[in-house]
Amino acid sequence: MTATLLPPTARQDLRVFSNPSSVAVVGASDDPAKWGYWLASGALTGEHRRTVHLVNSRSRTVLGRPCAAGIGELAETPELVALCVPASHVDAVVDDALERGVRGFLGITAGIADDAALAARITAAGARLIGTNSLGIYDAAHDLRLMWGAPTPGPMAIVSQSGQVGSELMAIGRRHGVGVSRFVSVGNQSDVTAAEVLADLVADDNTGVIALYLESFAHGETLFGVLAGLRALGKPTVLLTVGASGASARLARTHTGSLTAPLDVVDAACRAAGVVRVATPTEVIDVARGLLTASPARGRRVAIIGDSGGQSGIAADVAVAAGLEVPPLPTAVADRLARDLPAGAACSNPVDLAGAGEQDLATYGRVIAEVRAHGDVDAVVLTGYFGCYGQDTPALSDAEVAVAVAMSCASDIPLLVHTMAPESTAAQALWDHGVPAYGDIAAVMRVLAALTTGAPAPRPVSAPAGRETPPGSGYWAARTWLGAAGIPFPRGELVHDDHELSSAANDLTAPLVLKADWLEHKSDAGGVCIGLRDRPQIDASFADMYRRLGPGAFVLEEQDQRPDAVEVLVAARRDPDLGPVVVVGAGGTETEVHRDISMECAPVSAQTARAMLDGLRIAPLLRGWRGRTPVDVPALADLVATVSSLIATHPDITEIELNPVRVTATGALAVDALVLTRPDDFA
Repeated sequence: MTATLLPPTARQDLRVFSNPSSVAVVGASDDPAKWGYWLASGALTGEHRRTVHLVNSRSRTVLGRPCAAGIGELAETPELVALCVPASHVDAVVDDALERGVRGFLGITAGIADDAALAARITAAGARLIGTNSLGIYDAAHDLRLMWGAPTPGPMAIVSQSGQVGSELMAIGRRHGVGVSRFVSVGNQSDVTAAEVLADLVADDNTGVIALYLESFAHGETLFGVLAGLRALGKPTVLLTVGASGASARLARTHTGSLTAPLDVVDAACRAAGVVRVATPTEVIDVARGLLTASPARGRRVAIIGDSGGQSGIAADVAVAAGLEVPPLPTAVADRLARDLPAGAACSNPVDLAGAGEQDLATYGRVIAEVRAHGDVDAVVLTGYFGCYGQDTPALSDAEVAVAVAMSCASDIPLLVHTMAPESTAAQALWDHGVPAYGDIAAVMRVLAALTTGAPAPRPVSAPAGRETPPGSGYWAARTWLGAAGIPFPRGELVHDDHELSSAANDLTAPLVLKADWLEHKSDAGGVCIGLRDRPQIDASFADMYRRLGPGAFVLEEQDQRPDAVEVLVAARRDPDLGPVVVVGAGGTETEVHRDISMECAPVSAQTARAMLDGLRIAPLLRGWRGRTPVDVPALADLVATVSSLIATHPDITEIELNPVRVTATGALAVDALVLTRPDDFA
């Protein structure tokens, strides 16, 4: 995913929603149960920075301040208008405001009859709209509060499609001491989009991390490009979503379509952009706290140190499940630890202190320092009882806090702690000194995995050699087009009748395969016949297929007979919202049964393609299973990279599928192919 940020002109348009010179709250109220109260009282907290106008057609005063009956009565034109009037009154209020020259609208009101028409009128006048159906906005740096609730200032920006989820994130953050730099409930995104709001955070020096909740990913390529740009600037995003049902509306015409789900595509986009996706609001805050507190990890190797064998073993399992690695410590390090720890202590990885911490609290610091300095790992996790000593035995409190501070010494190897007493004084001391300390080992490993998610590397797109225009329909057109890009296929010829069949049979070497060119799922329809070794078999198969399927184009090609071939699916598709992705997996007619796939955003390098292949369950077959000769994985990886570049550089192509690609020690060979193009009416 290429890092992109929206043009400065687009970002400049949004200043009205973070630092307006004046605000009008239309629908202001004295009733604390009404939106008008929260917007009016919130607006007045910034009265020292801007002029605040209150508007209510039924009251001359609100919150002890003079109140105008309409925008037309105001002595000056407000720059930003907050709309919290009944839906039936919104059009009239907007028309009056536009006539006065208002530049921004915050649409709190839900149930507008025609959001799109309202937004069109506003933008046609050169103004902008956040909402409708928004919970509100907040900017700590500029004392702007137009929302239900009162955020605590801090380093976390919240951008949410659901106002209430945004409020929950704010509340959980407050409980854990994480305040808000900016809050934007984008609502229906009738005009201003989440991508624009996120791009506007580039210039916000108070934002260190972004909590993002989205239910759909319209224009997702732009959105994730912005997130990649923010990550590169040191402002990571933690994403919460609920199935991403709007991200991948498609027909499952191919194996690829039936194997991939909307969240698969979202996750691929997250990996490409350096975004961390989590499953609950609590996880959002857990990860955000960790990203704000700990330094990034250089890799995924973690050393686990514990004072309980059981907890250490659980931590190792959870680490691996989170995609981390738990490698053995170097022998020299393990030997030094063994000399310092009691007999029976585990000194490789995980390290079990075997009671040494109870005998001398300083043991924790010594072991952690040794592993950080010489353990050849990227991070250290301490799990178990630490944090409980002072809580259970108050006389030990000062000593435990001193050890916590000592463990927090500066290092480029981050330390994270799982403690049975996350609210203890020692745990708070860890947080205060840059060490995240959680009461759940799953949270620790989730955060550590997030710390390994660095800024995305550039993904240059180079078009492979081949035709610039999309191919026609059918297998022959697909293999011709793909072949011109360097993808190898068996020798074959296109035939329509007995005469062409006879000529092709004479030119090719048996055994041969006969295919109905126009069928997408040839095996299901009886449109493929393999193992044809002589003319009688070839003629009989052609006559039978012609009779059952009717006239058309057929392909006769040589059958791949190389021994120990592994069949692999290589495919790419263009998601309507999130753009091109590439898929590899177990291939053949049982592809859907195995459901063994890996997906990334396209294009990918051969190195990334190799990593995708290594992650498959069939990877041992590629490496040589039970004495078989390993296959040519570099050739397969190059083929995957080529397919990924084709989908990325040809916007008219919606899907490419090679299934199977047969790969052996002598290279990769595609033996079936399908290329789908964008329908003319969507071009």
